[in-house]
Amino acid sequence: MELTAIQQYLLHTHVLDDWGLDLLAGRMRDEMGEELGHAGRFIDRILFLEGMPKMQAAKAPVQAQDLDAMFQSDLVDERGSVQFYTQAAQDAAKDNDIGTNRLFEDIAIEEEGHVDWLTRQMSLLEKMGAPTYMLSQMEAPQAS
Repeated sequence: MELTAIQQYLLHTHVLDDWGLDLLAGRMRDEMGEELGHAGRFIDRILFLEGMPKMQAAKAPVQAQDLDAMFQSDLVDERGSVQFYTQAAQDAAKDNDIGTNRLFEDIAIEEEGHVDWLTRQMSLLEKMGAPTYMLSQMEAPQAS
């Protein structure tokens, strides 16, 4: 799931840059970096447990046609991640694997932060309207 998120946020970053939404593209770059960190933590844990990490995304990234579709799609994915990682943490706790339990709990909490941010962006988009929201996501032109 983390590899899927990395690819999805990478695509978002470039699409948003293309749309001129520099600030939002920067935020997506940050999200991509956080997801990359999650993937690295999972790889480290799998290697510690003497496993073999599978390095393939669960699904291909999808290019959104507008901001609402982008946020909606990401929200579905992030909520799915929270649900999955919460269950995985509970399963690890049942197996008395405290390290894996903590890893899943920590990442579930971080993903909840993504859910919160996406929910707020969708609310702002609705309240402000797309043109005003988009203006708020553009860097001010530099004075020469």
